[in-house]
This record gives sequence, C-alpha cells and structure tokens, in this order.
Amino acid sequence: MAKTLEFFFDYASPYSYFASAQVEAVAHRTGAELRWRPFLLGAVFKATGNVPPISTANKAAWLIRDVQAWANHLGLPPFRMPESFPINSLKANRLGLVAAEQGRIVPFSHAAFRAAFADGKDLNDPQVLAELARGAELSPEQALAKSETQEIKDALRRNTDEALERGAFGAPTFFVGDELFFGNDRLMFVESALSRA
Repeated sequence: MAKTLEFFFDYASPYSYFASAQVEAVAHRTGAELRWRPFLLGAVFKATGNVPPISTANKAAWLIRDVQAWANHLGLPPFRMPESFPINSLKANRLGLVAAEQGRIVPFSHAAFRAAFADGKDLNDPQVLAELARGAELSPEQALAKSETQEIKDALRRNTDEALERGAFGAPTFFVGDELFFGNDRLMFVESALSRA
C-alpha cells in the first residue's frame, strides 16, 4: 500500500505558502503520494476557537518579521503582505479544487501562493483568479463557473469538516495516516513519519 501525505491548506495562510515550497520534496524523498487538500481556515478557526496571529498586536508585529525570515530561508521572493490581508480565500480555495479535478492543482497552488505573498495580489479578485486559472492551463471561464457549482462548494466543505474531525486547528496541517502534524516548521517530523511508514 502506497504511503500518502495529506496536505491541508488555505491560500490565505502564509505558513501554507511556506509549506507548499517544501512539501513536494518531502514526498519525493520518502516515496509518498502527495494529496493537496484546500480547506477553509476561517471555518477551522471558528470551530476550534483558535485565532489568527494578527488578532494580537504583539504577535502581528512578530509575524511580519517571521514571514520575511521564512521567505528568505526558503529562497522565495521577498514576502509581500497583501493589502487585503487577512485574505478572503473562499473563491481561490474552490478554484483550487477545480484545478485538482483537472490534475493542475500543483501549478495552480504555486501560482496562487506567489500571487498573494510575493506579488501582494487580491485572491478574491475575479481577474486575478482568471489569470491564475489561465496560468495553470485551465479555461478561466469554465474553471471559474465550475468553482461556483454546488459540487465544488460541497467538496470544500467536506475537506474542512474532515480536517476538523481528524483534529485540525490551523494551517498547514499534514496527515501521515492518522498522525497529525501542524506547521511548516514540523515537516522534518512529517518526513520522519513517512520514512517509518
């Protein structure tokens, strides 16, 4: 039976961005199948009573330094916080699921994260979403229309509900079997679990 690494994330999450820059290499080194699973971080926060880092002034100030340090550490472009932060990522997450259906979630996700956190673009802007779809070799009109269907809305809700039922409280969240790992800075533990699997 193949090893599977499940990566639950939200395009609104800077730390999901940092995880996305590392997770493919972890899966490759361990021979694991990687499943990209968009979910709604806001719904997870609400259901668990967790709060985003920017809700506390001292933590928000720290966050600005931390995200710059992570971008530099990973060799990513200089981090740029979108003016619209916290990001309304509902439409982007739904579009990610459309991309997944068509086997294009990896390029779509990398482009979406870069758009938000390197270019400072608004992921709630239909023009930005159309540009991301086009860049992932999707038909923008068809992909955006599909992202508004009940089927895709339900799929995003299922991902979110499943993550919560399995113990998620934030993003990024990883599962190796039933074992949960939280945070892009825990990927060494994810890799160790996959190596043992």
